[in-house]
Amino acid sequence: MDNTRRFCFIHLVIELRDYQQSLLDDIASAFEDASVKDVCAVLPTGGGKTVTFSAFTQRQTLPVAISVHRTELVSQISMTLARFGIRHRLIAPAATIRAIRNEHHREFGAIFDHPQAVHSVASVDTLLTRADQYQDYCRQVGWVITDEAAHMLRDNKWGVARGLFANARGIGFTATPKRADGKGLGRHADGLFDRMIQGPTTGQLIRLGHLSDYRIIAKPSDINTDGVKIGSTGDFSAPQLRARSHQSHIVGDVVATYLKFAAGKQGITFTVDVETANELAAQFRAAGVPAEAVSAQTPEAERQDAVRRFRNGELKQLVNCDLFGEGFDVPGVEVVSLARPTMSLSLYLQQVGRALRILAGKLHALIIDHVGNWEKHGLPDSPRVWTLDGTDRKSREQDDAVKLTTCLGCFLVFERKLLPTCPYCSYVREPSERGRPEQVDGDLTELDPAVLASLREAVQLETPQRVGQKVEFKAGRPAGRAAFKHQEERIESQTKLQDAIALWAGARKAKGQTDQMSYREFFLTYGVDVLTAQTLKRVEMDALCERVTQGIAA
Repeated sequence: MDNTRRFCFIHLVIELRDYQQSLLDDIASAFEDASVKDVCAVLPTGGGKTVTFSAFTQRQTLPVAISVHRTELVSQISMTLARFGIRHRLIAPAATIRAIRNEHHREFGAIFDHPQAVHSVASVDTLLTRADQYQDYCRQVGWVITDEAAHMLRDNKWGVARGLFANARGIGFTATPKRADGKGLGRHADGLFDRMIQGPTTGQLIRLGHLSDYRIIAKPSDINTDGVKIGSTGDFSAPQLRARSHQSHIVGDVVATYLKFAAGKQGITFTVDVETANELAAQFRAAGVPAEAVSAQTPEAERQDAVRRFRNGELKQLVNCDLFGEGFDVPGVEVVSLARPTMSLSLYLQQVGRALRILAGKLHALIIDHVGNWEKHGLPDSPRVWTLDGTDRKSREQDDAVKLTTCLGCFLVFERKLLPTCPYCSYVREPSERGRPEQVDGDLTELDPAVLASLREAVQLETPQRVGQKVEFKAGRPAGRAAFKHQEERIESQTKLQDAIALWAGARKAKGQTDQMSYREFFLTYGVDVLTAQTLKRVEMDALCERVTQGIAA
């Protein structure tokens, strides 16, 4: 591979993919601007953030400190640094350090932790607790890397930890630089970053073969989040969410659905609390599925043992509460079951991303969504616009969420424009009524013939002469002239809109879309069917024409 950098230690070879190297090159270019002190680097879940910043660390002569927000991630990053042959100091609780050293010895036959090493991996909480002890080292650090950088705001503990490295430039890595509370990561907003560098999107990585394709199964569930309060973080109130979960039948639903659609596959299940995780693991085991419940409360050695047994195929299910959502890399995942509702786009993408890593023999990942997260947040690879600015947390993410539907036959999620036939099982959904365009998602081929004829008739606007004459007869010549002019302008606007719609439809047809798909996509995108659009007021047609024109190349 001509464009691949290789790093070897004994028999281990770690390769940087082209896009990972390009991301590092773009980061280096950003720091050529002396005013840039901190850069936010965006790379999707499964894109290899840890490998990328480990490669960066290996190349540095100045000390690099890698800051993480949970102790269990210290172990994961330490193992990756060890694979690069990088000696590093561990700033973490003593029990965590002992467990990591044991893991080093077990896998490499050597220990890469050294208390005087140049580079380091630090738990944020431990670093802050022992700030006095490490102040001399912090002053020497030239680069500080923050993992899961969406946490870092100017005034929170992650920002305070960043401030300990006063002489360092910073790189924050994240898959989703969007916070559920709407706060911005930019220095001009609530955070510390001066610039954002974006790698490839999830969709691009799937098309390139670096991430797995997927299917979403969305069976109806009785868990009800109506009225659940939104906390200060922007996500559901944990106590209320737990109560709603225990009132539902979700435990039985998760196990039964796994057995129906994914029996024998290795999966991760996300729950709302430790109690539910334990109950679900017991239900899996009772059904003959080897499973363990793990959480932040599970001793580290036990967590590592569970992940090891999962990797070896001894376990088929790891049921967890708030453990494998962010950063934690669990190998060999074929299916993810979502039993935890969330308002956080970041958490949703992190969770479903656990299944997107490629695996030999895996045709596609299965995402079983029991709680409707797909309806709130869209597809894992929906196009998204990231920004360092703050956002209104009450505003809905502008993605494909409103354009999706569930097949009533196989329960797989797909784009609504593909109706009425499911692309997976060929189930045909018949409209409940055909009397209005909105009942058929704007698909004119599905409308009642009489309704369609009426719409087509309404598109035929009267001539300016006819309109002028009628108004002149009722209100006089000046009013008639004004009406003539207005109708002339309206017809001109309609003609421009018709041309734009024709070009828009032509672009979709060139991509292989049928007329039905094109009709539905237009309706779902612009909120009006193509015939009714041509009967709008002139100013409304002009505004729609501009939107359609902009969307032709999309």
